[in-house]
Formats: sequence, structure tokens, C-alpha cells
Amino acid sequence: MMRRILLLSVLALAASLTWRAAMAIEEPQYEVVRTFDDFEVRRYGATLVAQTAVQAGLEEAGNQAFGILAGYIFGKNKGERRIEMTAPVAQTPAKIAMTAPVSQTPAGEVMLVRFTMPREWTLETLPEPLDARVELKALPARTVAVIRYSGTWSEARYAEHLDRLTAALAREGLRWTGEPVWARYNPPMMPWFLRRNEIWLELAG
Repeated sequence: MMRRILLLSVLALAASLTWRAAMAIEEPQYEVVRTFDDFEVRRYGATLVAQTAVQAGLEEAGNQAFGILAGYIFGKNKGERRIEMTAPVAQTPAKIAMTAPVSQTPAGEVMLVRFTMPREWTLETLPEPLDARVELKALPARTVAVIRYSGTWSEARYAEHLDRLTAALAREGLRWTGEPVWARYNPPMMPWFLRRNEIWLELAG
């Protein structure tokens, strides 16, 4: 019994330390425009991202893309510059022309996975990727509806909360455009009950 209590205490301490470390990571700045029962509306300014397209399902895309994008920020770029990790890691279904590296994989859904670049960088100062699969892109300012939830990174939980968000938007008479963005803020070792997950839908007009 004592060993179990000790183990639980160690796990709780590790989770707490991991949580604090995660909270220190830079996130994109935003303004909360309005809060509803099930979601909130945020206004994000223009942001820079490093992104890559992978041909995989929702649950597998992040794992496939992480090494590619992590390689870029950890020095696989001209000048071997290191770039600080930020949160969240975002992914969204991609409606893009297939590039050579992706078209060589089996047919399936294409997902764009993105790392947001720290605010200190610009497109002019970011180092050029050495991996052709990495693209640097400026995203314009946007207003998004956001639903937040904890728990596992399963497709079932994603679908459940996406349905809740679209139903809430319809109830409020708000229209959205484009594909949903799945935003994950924590590393895989974070206990599922402490994870911060979000789904964003860009509002029309």
C-alpha cells in the first residue's frame, strides 16, 4: 500500500513539474472577443509557422510530422540556428497539390502539421530549411471559435468535441469557414487528464 502511495506521489510530482515546464513555453498571443458556455471566440494576430504535409490520418499525422519539424527548429537549417519550441502543435486537413515526397506514400488523407515560430522571428530572419518538406509561411490575422478539452488524443474525442463546437456555433448563428484546426499544447508524457487540447474553427466575415 505504501509503495502504491509513493508511486502515485511521484507521478503527481512529475506531472506537476511537466505542467509547469509546459506553461513556460511561448504561445501565440490572442484576445478573447467573447465567451460562450461551450466555447470562446478569439482574435489572433498574424503568425509565422513552419509546416509540413504528411499523408496520414488524424492520430498518426503528428507523429510522422514531428521529427521533420523538430529537425528544423533544432538546427537542420542554413546556419544551424536553434529556434525555441512553442505551443500548440497544430494540424489541419490539407487541400493542397501533392508534392513529390508525399505522393510517394500510399493514398490517404493529407494533413498539415504546424509549429508556430516565436514572435522574435520574421520571414526574413528565419533560417532557410534544409529539408524540402518544411515550408515557412505567414498566416494572416484571424478570428476563431475555440473549444477546449482534456483527455487523450484519440480521433473519437476529437470528433466528439468538433461536433459539440459546430452545434454550438449553429445554435448561436455563427458561420465558419475552412477546415478545423486541432491544437495540442502538451508533450506526450503529460498525463491525459492534464492535457490541454483545442479545436479551432475560423469564423466567416
